[in-house]
Amino acid sequence: MRTFPVHTALTLALLCAALAGARLATPRLKAPDAALFGEIVDFSPEKAPATPWQPKSEPLPPPAAKPSPHSALLNDANGALDSFYEALWRTERREPGAVTHIVHYGDSPTTADLITGDVRAILQKRFGDAGHGFVLPAKPWAWYQHSGVTVSGSGWQMLPASHFEAHDGLFGLGGVSFTGQTGASSRLAFQEPGQTDFEIWFLRQPGGGAFTAEADGAPLGRVETAADQKTPGFAAFHLDAPARVLQLRVEEPNVRLFGVAASKPGTGVVYDSLGLNGASITVLSRMFNRQHWAEELSHRNPQLVIVNYGTNEADFDKFIVHGYEAELRAAIARIRAAVPHASLLVMSPMDRGYLSGPGEISTMPTIPRIVAIQRRVAADTGCGFFDTYAAMGGEGTMARWYAAQPRLVSADFIHPTPQGGRIVATVFTHEIETGLDRYKVAHLASPQTSAAGSPPRPAAGAAK
Repeated sequence: MRTFPVHTALTLALLCAALAGARLATPRLKAPDAALFGEIVDFSPEKAPATPWQPKSEPLPPPAAKPSPHSALLNDANGALDSFYEALWRTERREPGAVTHIVHYGDSPTTADLITGDVRAILQKRFGDAGHGFVLPAKPWAWYQHSGVTVSGSGWQMLPASHFEAHDGLFGLGGVSFTGQTGASSRLAFQEPGQTDFEIWFLRQPGGGAFTAEADGAPLGRVETAADQKTPGFAAFHLDAPARVLQLRVEEPNVRLFGVAASKPGTGVVYDSLGLNGASITVLSRMFNRQHWAEELSHRNPQLVIVNYGTNEADFDKFIVHGYEAELRAAIARIRAAVPHASLLVMSPMDRGYLSGPGEISTMPTIPRIVAIQRRVAADTGCGFFDTYAAMGGEGTMARWYAAQPRLVSADFIHPTPQGGRIVATVFTHEIETGLDRYKVAHLASPQTSAAGSPPRPAAGAAK
């Protein structure tokens, strides 16, 4: 593993001092120029080639062999995921209005919808397809993609939270702010038909402009964004017939968009893949404006929120020792305050490799340490925990995956290929389904369960 460079640690320290009034690394470090931070957290094309992130059309692989009944890959002890399982069970039973919303925050693999795209496909095939979910209106990175959607846009000034530029901290649900003047436009083309409802997420603000929306060439309406103060805005459009293409255009200057949520009628699963290139847990704990993000999450009303970081933190040994756990706990606390009835799941990073010698690829020592911290914090805070690192095979996985035919990881020893992503997705969804089965067995015998076998109803005021 590389040694931790002093100037990098100093840069990291200044970032959090400037943005949140607290140091991210050790208190002894002094602050350098914050402009260097982007070089630390953002993957360059040389380090993260776009090759494995090309749109994939291969069919899903057959289910992986079932792990041992004593598998420790998914820890859902003490009812950590019961709220989610309850919602998913209702969805499985096709109860009216039973849509299970899942919000998945992650770093660069999630940005390309790797792993998450296959998780979405598997869960929707099993429990029903209630729509594609939340999509950014343009590509902040060339490799940004969502399986089944072609995203294009022009004229937008894009600011991801992972660039660690504070501004006002208003990044919407997905972590990217898009500001457009007259003529800025976006086009979302869905490969499969069925989307009948589109909700456009934007910012109401002083001096805000206007934009129009149309579906398959037919006008939907005009949205004015001017307001006395900055608040989240949501423009919902329902179509009598499904549409394949949604187009947005700024008609009057100074429009700020956050994304589009697409859904279908009926029951099923909606899986939001919210990836930020170069992101770490501090995006959630520090960069997102607390109140604004809480309002965005509350509006989405997910039954499960997944926190899936750790890859980028692995570069900073001192941060793992002195700051990481506190940041993870702070992010979890923010989510709990925003959506108290949702289940939370901490999902560990994948294995990450480095060249430890000529032709030798080893696991970065910080990865298992991060996983151990995440497992402990998840247990302490009542979150579920999925061990992606162990699901892949544990130490040395990147060496084995890089040597595999076909190759399962790219040459940076960080990002999976589509084939590698599907392996993780298949294990993860199997663990979720097994957890649901455990929940059913426990609650079918409960005196609160009805004679018809449906799960107990949530208390008044609980998320549905």
